[in-house]
Amino acid sequence: MNPALPASPLSTNRYERGLEKLREIDGHAGEAVIASLADIAPDFARYLIEFPFGDIYSRPGLDLKSREVAVVAALTALGNAAPQLKVHIGAALNVGCTRDEVIEVIMQMAVYAGFPAALNGLLAAREVFAVLDSDSG
Repeated sequence: MNPALPASPLSTNRYERGLEKLREIDGHAGEAVIASLADIAPDFARYLIEFPFGDIYSRPGLDLKSREVAVVAALTALGNAAPQLKVHIGAALNVGCTRDEVIEVIMQMAVYAGFPAALNGLLAAREVFAVLDSDSG
């Protein structure tokens, strides 16, 4: 296993900004993904914080709800990213999307990504909703 590259001051700033944004979007749930990579690819874990959250999510052009709608749509359309889709469905709910909005975004993807991708997205949403319902009591 390769050792982690040292972080530069610029990289550290991006990381801190990204970690703050990730916590805003997903509470501490996103940190579990980062922690799961610590022993195998710590640099990749750092990149996951710096680029998407430190650079892109931190931009002023869209609010977090709009960004998560776009991410849920994109991951649904990919059709092969169920774990990431589940994380972002939860994040979308955390930043103000309703369950109905999440379902509508996923259904919209049937037009552009096909029924199988949309079906997989709907099944992922069902799983996320079930976990949230069981956690709430």
